Amino acid sequence: MSSIQSVRRAFSVLQSLSLGPASVSEIAERTELPKSTVSRLLSTLVEVGAVEQSEPAGVYGLGELIVDLSSAASPGRNLIAIVRPYLVDLVAETGEAAGLGMLEGNEVYYYDQVDGDHAVQIRDWTGEKVDAHVVSSGLVLMAHASPQARSEFLAGPLKRWTKKSVTDPDLDLVAARLEACQRDGAIWVYEEMSEGLNSVAAPIFSPAGAAIAAVHVHGPSYRFPDSDRKDEIAEIVKSAARRITNRLAGRRDQDN
Repeated sequence: MSSIQSVRRAFSVLQSLSLGPASVSEIAERTELPKSTVSRLLSTLVEVGAVEQSEPAGVYGLGELIVDLSSAASPGRNLIAIVRPYLVDLVAETGEAAGLGMLEGNEVYYYDQVDGDHAVQIRDWTGEKVDAHVVSSGLVLMAHASPQARSEFLAGPLKRWTKKSVTDPDLDLVAARLEACQRDGAIWVYEEMSEGLNSVAAPIFSPAGAAIAAVHVHGPSYRFPDSDRKDEIAEIVKSAARRITNRLAGRRDQDN
């Protein structure tokens, strides 16, 4: 098999797996390649991390290398694939909805949300943009933004979304909140974007050390946070953000 033909067939296998996990026979059917060829290609792709084999089912799926490359090419959309399992864990640990947001100018764009199983749910903000100063994700990301971005942000004006929005005429309070975010690694926001909605967030860092996104947990103010668990929940969110940061840097199963 020529090297060019091997590369083409390997990409054919990867493309087939983009449709979902599959067995050797299923991949052979999708690609119209002999099973022996598919098996040989899968062995190499597994070795380099482009494909993973699930035990004991024996099916194959796209590996972490492909997710990493995809994320590097388009960090916004493709970060969802990496972060989604951590959002699921956050929901399980806190009982409330968890989401992923990224800073776009002075706004936060929400890329994903996983809901809890409460009878009373909150709105799904996926695909929405919100002013950074009224949400926890926006504040933690702006706290770690460049000095120029923070300066422009603090120059205002900042819209008051609710009577509890912190806008402060001279913005000293907002600046102090950003400093607190840098120091503490997380921040709580109480009914500043929407009455009856509280949230807490922590930043995700790229391997280069830039804050590229934030994970948050939010829920109705009448039940979230439970006063006995406020500090614990903040630590849970920070732990998730650290684990995602480690994952992006290739430091797996670490939380430091």
